[in-house]
Amino acid sequence: MFGIGGSELVFIIFIAIMLFGADKIPEVARTLGKGMQQLKNATDDIKTEIHKTAAENGLDTQSLTGGFSEEINKVKENFNKIVENSTDRSFGLDKITEDINSEITKVKEDIETMEGPIKRQDK
Repeated sequence: MFGIGGSELVFIIFIAIMLFGADKIPEVARTLGKGMQQLKNATDDIKTEIHKTAAENGLDTQSLTGGFSEEINKVKENFNKIVENSTDRSFGLDKITEDINSEITKVKEDIETMEGPIKRQDK
Protein backbone atom coordinates (compact mmCIF):
# COMPACT_ATOMS: atom_id res chain seq x y z
CA MET A 1 0.00 0.00 0.00
CA PHE A 2 1.83 3.10 -1.27
CA GLY A 3 5.16 1.47 -0.40
CA ILE A 4 4.52 1.85 3.33
CA GLY A 5 5.31 -1.08 5.58
CA GLY A 6 3.42 -2.14 8.68
CA SER A 7 5.85 -0.59 11.15
CA GLU A 8 5.84 2.70 9.21
CA LEU A 9 2.04 2.75 9.23
CA VAL A 10 1.97 2.15 12.99
CA PHE A 11 4.47 4.98 13.45
CA ILE A 12 2.33 7.36 11.34
CA ILE A 13 -0.79 6.44 13.34
CA PHE A 14 1.12 6.97 16.59
CA ILE A 15 2.26 10.44 15.47
CA ALA A 16 -1.28 11.31 14.36
CA ILE A 17 -2.68 10.31 17.76
CA MET A 18 0.01 12.36 19.49
CA LEU A 19 -0.69 15.43 17.33
CA PHE A 20 -4.49 15.41 17.24
CA GLY A 21 -5.52 13.25 20.16
CA ALA A 22 -7.70 10.17 20.02
CA ASP A 23 -10.90 12.29 20.08
CA LYS A 24 -10.16 14.19 16.87
CA ILE A 25 -8.74 11.36 14.74
CA PRO A 26 -12.14 10.37 13.22
CA GLU A 27 -12.87 14.02 12.39
CA VAL A 28 -9.44 14.47 10.78
CA ALA A 29 -9.90 11.23 8.81
CA ARG A 30 -13.32 12.40 7.56
CA THR A 31 -11.87 15.76 6.53
CA LEU A 32 -8.99 14.08 4.70
CA GLY A 33 -11.41 11.70 2.98
CA LYS A 34 -13.62 14.58 1.83
CA GLY A 35 -10.57 16.47 0.58
CA MET A 36 -9.31 13.48 -1.38
CA GLN A 37 -12.77 12.97 -2.89
CA GLN A 38 -12.93 16.62 -3.96
CA LEU A 39 -9.47 16.33 -5.52
CA LYS A 40 -10.52 13.19 -7.40
CA ASN A 41 -13.70 14.86 -8.63
CA ALA A 42 -11.72 17.91 -9.77
CA THR A 43 -9.24 15.81 -11.75
CA ASP A 44 -12.09 13.81 -13.29
CA ASP A 45 -13.78 17.07 -14.32
CA ILE A 46 -10.55 18.31 -15.89
CA LYS A 47 -10.09 15.04 -17.81
CA THR A 48 -13.70 15.18 -19.03
CA GLU A 49 -13.29 18.79 -20.14
CA ILE A 50 -10.07 17.99 -22.01
CA HIS A 51 -11.67 15.05 -23.83
CA LYS A 52 -14.79 17.11 -24.60
CA THR A 53 -12.73 20.00 -26.00
CA ALA A 54 -10.58 17.62 -28.04
CA ALA A 55 -13.70 15.99 -29.49
CA GLU A 56 -15.21 19.41 -30.34
CA ASN A 57 -12.04 20.41 -32.18
CA GLY A 58 -11.92 17.16 -34.11
CA LEU A 59 -8.92 15.67 -32.34
CA ASP A 60 -8.88 11.92 -31.92
CA THR A 61 -7.49 11.19 -28.46
CA GLN A 62 -6.78 7.57 -29.42
CA SER A 63 -4.50 8.69 -32.25
CA LEU A 64 -2.67 11.03 -29.87
CA THR A 65 -1.95 8.35 -27.28
CA GLY A 66 -2.04 5.32 -29.58
CA GLY A 67 1.55 5.77 -30.71
CA PHE A 68 2.80 5.60 -27.15
CA SER A 69 0.77 2.50 -26.44
CA GLU A 70 2.14 0.78 -29.54
CA GLU A 71 5.72 1.62 -28.58
CA ILE A 72 5.18 0.38 -25.03
CA ASN A 73 3.74 -2.87 -26.37
CA LYS A 74 6.75 -3.29 -28.69
CA VAL A 75 9.14 -2.81 -25.79
CA LYS A 76 7.18 -5.35 -23.73
CA GLU A 77 7.31 -7.88 -26.57
CA ASN A 78 11.06 -7.40 -27.04
CA PHE A 79 11.68 -7.72 -23.33
CA ASN A 80 9.63 -10.92 -23.21
CA LYS A 81 11.66 -12.29 -26.15
CA ILE A 82 14.88 -11.52 -24.26
CA VAL A 83 13.60 -13.28 -21.15
CA GLU A 84 12.38 -16.30 -23.13
CA ASN A 85 15.63 -16.62 -25.09
CA SER A 86 17.94 -15.94 -22.18
CA THR A 87 18.91 -19.62 -22.03
CA ASP A 88 19.61 -19.76 -25.77
CA ARG A 89 23.39 -19.58 -26.34
CA SER A 90 22.99 -18.04 -29.78
CA PHE A 91 21.15 -15.11 -28.27
CA GLY A 92 24.36 -13.65 -26.82
CA LEU A 93 23.52 -13.23 -23.16
CA ASP A 94 26.10 -15.84 -22.20
CA LYS A 95 28.78 -13.83 -24.01
CA ILE A 96 27.68 -10.68 -22.22
CA THR A 97 27.74 -12.51 -18.88
CA GLU A 98 31.24 -13.85 -19.60
CA ASP A 99 32.47 -10.36 -20.53
CA ILE A 100 31.05 -8.87 -17.35
CA ASN A 101 32.52 -11.64 -15.21
CA SER A 102 35.95 -11.24 -16.81
CA GLU A 103 35.87 -7.49 -16.15
CA ILE A 104 34.86 -8.10 -12.53
CA THR A 105 37.73 -10.56 -12.16
CA LYS A 106 40.18 -8.00 -13.60
CA VAL A 107 38.97 -5.34 -11.17
CA LYS A 108 39.27 -7.77 -8.24
CA GLU A 109 42.85 -8.59 -9.27
CA ASP A 110 43.69 -4.89 -9.61
CA ILE A 111 42.29 -4.21 -6.14
CA GLU A 112 44.27 -7.11 -4.63
CA THR A 113 47.54 -5.87 -6.13
CA MET A 114 46.84 -2.23 -5.31
CA GLU A 115 49.66 -0.38 -3.62
CA GLY A 116 49.67 3.06 -2.15
CA PRO A 117 49.46 5.03 1.07
CA ILE A 118 46.51 2.94 2.30
CA LYS A 119 47.47 -0.69 2.74
CA ARG A 120 44.91 -3.46 2.80
CA GLN A 121 44.64 -5.50 5.89
CA ASP A 122 43.95 -9.17 5.28
CA LYS A 123 41.58 -10.78 7.73
